[in-house]
Amino acid sequence: MAPRTLADWLAHCERLHPVTIDLALDRVSVVRDRLGLRFDAPVFTVAGTNGKGSTCAMLDAILRAAGYRVGVYTSPHLVHFEERCRVDGEVVTADTLLPHFEAVEAARGDTPLTYFEFTTLVILRRLALAGLDAVVLEVGLGGRLDAVNAIDTDCAVVTSIDLDHMEYLGPDRESIGREKAGIFRTGRPAIVGDPQPPASVIERAREIGADLWRFGEDFHYRGDRQQWNWAGRGRRLNALGYPALRGANQLLNASAVLAALQALRDRLPVPLQAVRQGLATVELAGRFQIVPGQPTLVLDVAHNPHAAATLAVNLDQMGFYPRTHVVFGAMRDKDVAGIVQRIAPLADAWYLCDLPTGRAASAQELAALLPAQAPRSLHADPSSALHAALEHADPTDRILVFGSFYTVGGVLKDGVPRLAARHVG
Repeated sequence: MAPRTLADWLAHCERLHPVTIDLALDRVSVVRDRLGLRFDAPVFTVAGTNGKGSTCAMLDAILRAAGYRVGVYTSPHLVHFEERCRVDGEVVTADTLLPHFEAVEAARGDTPLTYFEFTTLVILRRLALAGLDAVVLEVGLGGRLDAVNAIDTDCAVVTSIDLDHMEYLGPDRESIGREKAGIFRTGRPAIVGDPQPPASVIERAREIGADLWRFGEDFHYRGDRQQWNWAGRGRRLNALGYPALRGANQLLNASAVLAALQALRDRLPVPLQAVRQGLATVELAGRFQIVPGQPTLVLDVAHNPHAAATLAVNLDQMGFYPRTHVVFGAMRDKDVAGIVQRIAPLADAWYLCDLPTGRAASAQELAALLPAQAPRSLHADPSSALHAALEHADPTDRILVFGSFYTVGGVLKDGVPRLAARHVG
C-alpha cells in the first residue's frame, strides 16, 4: 500500500537502504537531475562540527529582517520532522511535504536512497518551488559527500572544526577539515569562521580558486560587555547588540554570518537595521536554551567534547547555583568519555537515560564512564530523568539537559516549561 501520511513516508524512507549513512553524491545527483531540481535564489551552505544551527538561524533572522523571503533546511529535528524545513520563519506543515515525497519516489525509480538522502531531496524540492529570495542549507555530516552538497552553493560557510564522526570523516582535524571544505566552489565566497582552521581547509579553497574569507584576516570582531563591532572587506558595523542566542561562541558564529552577508551584498543587500533586528530576535531551541522558572532549566544539544567544553564555559558564566543536576543521554559512537570529562566538574548529580535509537549508549553504559564518586540514577527516557531531577532539585538549583538531539527533544516533546512550572507550584 502506498504511503499516505508523513509518518508512512518516513517509515518507507527508513526501509529503502541497508545502512543509515552511506556518504556518496552519485545517487542523490541522479535523482536531483531527474527532478530538475535547481535554485534561482542565492544559496548559503553551512558546514562545521559545531555552530551550524546557530549560523543558519542568524542568517535566516537577519535576511528576513531585511525583507527577504527565506527558506531554511536544518537537521536533525528535536521533536517533529517538519522542524527541518522553515519558509519565511514558519515550520512547514506535513501536508505541504507529501507531494514532494511522491515526486522523489517517482523520480528515484530503482535508485536506493538513504533516509537522509531521500528526505533531503524532499525538502530541497519543497524549497525550490517556494518562491524564495534566499536559501540556507545546513550540511548533515561532513560536507564533500553530504546530500546537501548536491546543490551548488553561492556562499559556503564553515564554522568550527573539531573531532566528531571520525569513522566517516577521518581521524584528525586535517582530514575532517578537508571533508568540510568540500562545499567550497570555484570563484565563490568561502567563509571560514574557525579562528585556527586546519591547513587542509585553506589549501582546498586555494586549490579550487574559491574566494576565501578567513576569520582574523578578512573579517574580525571586537567587543566589550555592552556591545561589539565587526569589520570585514569594505564594511564596518559598530555598536552592535549581542545575539539573542546565548553562549560564549555566538559572536564567532555571528561574525561569520556577517562575512557571508557582506560577500553576497550585491545580490542580497542588508541594511544595518536588519542586522540589529535579526541578531536581537533570533531563536533556536536546544542551543544553551534557558527555560524561565525555578529551578533554572538549561537545554543544550552538545554532543561532542568541543561543544561540551563550550557548554561548560557558558554554564560557568551563568552565576552561582547551589547544585547542578545533569540529565544526560548520548550516542554510543560519540566520545562520551570526553563529553563527561568536560561537564563533570560542574555536575553534582547525574540522571542518565536511555534514548529511542539503536545508536544510543544505554544509561548503564553511561554510568560506567562517570567519576566513581558521582551520584547517579538510571532512567528509561529523558522525560523520566527530568522528572527525577525535578524531584531532587531545590528551587535555587539548576538542571542541565544535554548530550544529544534525542535527549533535548525527549523533554521538549512533553512541554518543559509546564513541567517546571508544575514542580514549582
